[in-house]
Amino acid sequence: MSSWRNLLLRIGDKTPEYGAATDFKDHIETCFGAIRRELDHSQTEILEFLLACAEQLPHKIPLYGTLIGLINLENEDFVKKLLDKIHTKFQDALNSGDCNGVRILMRLMTVLMCSKVLQLSSLVGIFDTFLSSAATIVDEEKGNPLWQPCADFYITCILSCLPWGGAELVEQVPEEIDRLMVSVEAYLSIRRRDSDTGLFFFEKDDGNERGSGDKDFVEDLWERIQALSSNGWKVESVPRPHLSFEAQLVAGKSHEFGTVSCPNIPSPPSVPSGISNGKQKHEAELKYPQRIHRLNIFPPSKTEDLQPIDRYVMEEYLLDVLLFFNGCRKECASFMVGLPVPFRYEYLMAETIFSQLLMLPQPPFKPIYYTLVIIDLCKALPGAFPAVVAGAVRALFEKIADLDMECRTRLILWFSHHLSNFQFIWPWEEWAYVLDLPKWAPQRVFVQEVLEREVRLSYWDKVKQSVENAAGLEELLPPKGGPNLTLGADGADNNEHALSGELNNLVKGKAPVREIISWIDETVLPNNGLEVTLRVVVQTLLNIGSKSFTHLITVLERYGQVFAKVCPDQDKQVMLIAEVGLFWKSNTQMTAIAIDRMMGYRLVSNLAIVRWVFSLENIEQFHTSDRPWEVLRNAVSKTYNRISDLRKEILSLKRNVLSAEEAAKQAKEELDAAESKLTLVDGEPVLGENPARLNRLKSQAAKAKEEVVSLQESFEAKEALLVRAIEENEALFLMLYKSFSNVLAERLPEGSNARTLHELKSTEVDVMAVDPQEPSTMEVDNENQKPPNSQSNGGKKSNAYNVGEKEQWCITTLGYVKAFSRQYAAEIWPHIEKLDAEVLTEEAPPLFRSAVYSGLRRPINEA
Repeated sequence: MSSWRNLLLRIGDKTPEYGAATDFKDHIETCFGAIRRELDHSQTEILEFLLACAEQLPHKIPLYGTLIGLINLENEDFVKKLLDKIHTKFQDALNSGDCNGVRILMRLMTVLMCSKVLQLSSLVGIFDTFLSSAATIVDEEKGNPLWQPCADFYITCILSCLPWGGAELVEQVPEEIDRLMVSVEAYLSIRRRDSDTGLFFFEKDDGNERGSGDKDFVEDLWERIQALSSNGWKVESVPRPHLSFEAQLVAGKSHEFGTVSCPNIPSPPSVPSGISNGKQKHEAELKYPQRIHRLNIFPPSKTEDLQPIDRYVMEEYLLDVLLFFNGCRKECASFMVGLPVPFRYEYLMAETIFSQLLMLPQPPFKPIYYTLVIIDLCKALPGAFPAVVAGAVRALFEKIADLDMECRTRLILWFSHHLSNFQFIWPWEEWAYVLDLPKWAPQRVFVQEVLEREVRLSYWDKVKQSVENAAGLEELLPPKGGPNLTLGADGADNNEHALSGELNNLVKGKAPVREIISWIDETVLPNNGLEVTLRVVVQTLLNIGSKSFTHLITVLERYGQVFAKVCPDQDKQVMLIAEVGLFWKSNTQMTAIAIDRMMGYRLVSNLAIVRWVFSLENIEQFHTSDRPWEVLRNAVSKTYNRISDLRKEILSLKRNVLSAEEAAKQAKEELDAAESKLTLVDGEPVLGENPARLNRLKSQAAKAKEEVVSLQESFEAKEALLVRAIEENEALFLMLYKSFSNVLAERLPEGSNARTLHELKSTEVDVMAVDPQEPSTMEVDNENQKPPNSQSNGGKKSNAYNVGEKEQWCITTLGYVKAFSRQYAAEIWPHIEKLDAEVLTEEAPPLFRSAVYSGLRRPINEA
């Protein structure tokens, strides 16, 4: 990389490129000197690279803005071209709904205004455009309030610029900033306030979840901007290097930016209804998502030195780094620990990363990315960050009973993976008290599931060794045993053992699949019945494939037809899945993998998996184990992925068809032109070109036409597959929600007037549900001289969990109802009419309907 590129990229960093210089002014002068020397013969490259740096390292935008201001003093044409490029990119980002592009380019324009590059009136004009569009969108008569997420985004963009340019605006055009503040306040007074309870990290308790229950994100940002205004627009976290060059920059020419226009939003539904409005509102929320849902893990004292606006700016810095370095974990960690601020921010950094990891309905990037970043940050700041992460884990563990089920699952997966990178070291003795809690207590289940996941990532003895300091926690480890092969066991049917031996010999002898099927049809099935046949086939073949994942996949690929022959319909597939679960009852991971692979090979259907998950044996585990939920998540996810993949393939084929049609049209035109030419043959005029070329053109035209026909056939076939997949998806969600509704109707406490999960959680302990071995709450409290009202989440050093087993079962199941509804909302909304008619009826349990509506972010009053 050339020196000017290095200097641009590393400006503001402590790197060899800048020697011992640490002052921003020195960096800018050094970089400007290198750019000025290269500007005449590398203008295009510098323009592109400079803009790319500003867009992808937005925490350095004040430095790049000042640099552009210095360039403007010597080469106005270059800066004019740069602004034209920014204008094009900005309008394109607006039109395409690129929220990050719009937000970052607005920050860059604000800084360019501070550096006297951009006319102040141009920036104010963009603010006015956004304000006008936002006000129109939420207007009941002129706009479409369903698209309020778009309007909120415009207002957020305006407010987010003020930490970078508010001081200059107040100094130069105080009347404009006053008008702006009044306009924003007017907008906030007419917008609808959405509580978004379906996206809360914790089940809303007393409405006092810090930052989320009191105000939404736009209101919160507005409050911070008001505090900034009262504080004289001073922001510690935003460097202002242009002030060091103010005497020079004031001599530069400020350029106009040109007008921009906000894209039109869709019209309201022609026939307004709760369903049609809900669909369009969901579409708007997908296109203009809220960037962060703030997760407050630590007490305010850990970040109380920060001004409210500094917290917002730091979150912006951290989220930008996570966004632009999502493929480079080490660079990401390096930039995160070297942000240009004069204070420490480890606690805020941890809260921001965890807020992204646990964000609902889904994190911006795959959870593994955040896992790797946290690992690298622990290594980069070994004296500070590991302790902060440990504190976050402890704080979340204390509130685990109230944590959303999807967040809880992600936390388990992250924590187990994190520990596997640090020799599984954790002070488990702190949590040894969970053994005194009922088996359904969320803290106990959390520890149990973390240990189970650790065993997957290592081996049983290693994990057992890691919990040696916590006496008794070994009890929560998964069983050590392997396959549960009952054929040939003591007291087992000798006939089954003999049949298994025959099948084993056939497999070892590499008998063809059709021979094995014939043997089953002629010898096994007629004489022993389906149940014995199924047990022999499943246990024998799975036992052959039990050595490793590869062995299992090989068995399923080679002998899938045998399973398909024995279990051709849904009822028999349920029996097949049950037999698989029994064989791998001591290994949750292998159970999930085997069933998932069977679904992949279409040996079992997703409906059969749902029926098995909601069998009595699995229902009893809903609140004490992740085993049935993992299988269900895999089935729903695989169904969704099939549809998603088909849509991508159809989109690609559509482009290919258009390209092929264009090529065929061109080939036909060339052939027609050649055939229309007059040529001389033996002195006589003949219609047509040289016969050899003509034949070649005819062949090319025919091939091009065949290519179009072939692609169109593939396109139609994929569309047919998509229609079938969507029908399967509809059937899946109908069965899933019917199953949820039925089991909840049976098990919700009779006579309970609970309307929310918190009310249900507060229900008195069902004495009959408590294990006889467990002491009662009152006895434990009296023994330890504690008041009867112990913490409901099994607080530290408490031996009580004040929620009965039935109530906990309902709370867990309703939590998963909400989680599935939220995660697959985009696939559920197209089928909502049928769900409303067949499942979400007046007869359905109110708590069940509330959970579905909350997950879909549908007004609860419709439930």
